[in-house]
Amino acid sequence: MGRWGDDEKAALVALLRTRPAGMSWPEITAEVADAGSALKIWEAHLEPSLFTAPDEDLRSARADVESWNEEDFEFLTFYDDHYPAQLREVHQMPPVLFTRGNLVADDKAVSVVGPRHASNEALANAAAISTGLARTGLTVLSGLAEGVDTTAHVSALACGGRTVAIIGTGIQKSYPAANRALQEKISQAGLVISQFWPDAPPSKQSFPMRNATMSAYGRATIVVEASEKSGTRIQARVAVAHGRPVILMDSVARGTEWGNALVGEPGVFTARTPDEAVERAEDLANRLGDISHLLDAADDL
Repeated sequence: MGRWGDDEKAALVALLRTRPAGMSWPEITAEVADAGSALKIWEAHLEPSLFTAPDEDLRSARADVESWNEEDFEFLTFYDDHYPAQLREVHQMPPVLFTRGNLVADDKAVSVVGPRHASNEALANAAAISTGLARTGLTVLSGLAEGVDTTAHVSALACGGRTVAIIGTGIQKSYPAANRALQEKISQAGLVISQFWPDAPPSKQSFPMRNATMSAYGRATIVVEASEKSGTRIQARVAVAHGRPVILMDSVARGTEWGNALVGEPGVFTARTPDEAVERAEDLANRLGDISHLLDAADDL
């Protein structure tokens, strides 16, 4: 990898927007990665549309890239050196990211997830878990939604810990609006990440996509509370597919059919108390970090 200039970045943006031959974003990303150049793939698929010429699409993308360079966020492609390496390990790797805050290489992050309309017990558990994770030096990762997400971020910040929010809107948007100030605080003390165009509003598709990115970014996922149809179950299932450990609070493991079905799967653990969840997460995060460093060392041989 390396760091692309604006021409390559603009070509990738143009490809993602026009989706030549109906290609999906993962297909475009794979072709570009194989070629090592978005411009080569753009030129290979160069074809006028009914409404715009290819040059116009590329010029529009270049203008956007140049304008993003002047904003208070950073625009990254998957080709850039400081793109989070752990995201490259999954099929759902976002081809582009927009970030505000401090990107940390090999971030030891653990997702703390649960419903927007959480019980008081779940909120108390989320606060205890997030505080515990932060005090062990782990990054608290969540999605900046109401309920458990908000509690996780606030609790990490309150004890001086690092927190990362992966959001389901563009980086210039806030959802829910009530969390605008919290989003700003996280960007100053931690990191906010979006995989969507900067002005993108929330959508039904964006939140499952956000959950997949959270799963890939973190070293483990702790599910504090969930119902049978909770969106939280999406991240748990995706995390298992990604080979990332999942820690289910006992109420989730016993109280939901999908949680009970996950128990016994490789990498799925249960915890009866917040302290037990933190202890398990710390062990898993450090073990995965040791493995990662060993693999990096092997690659250098």
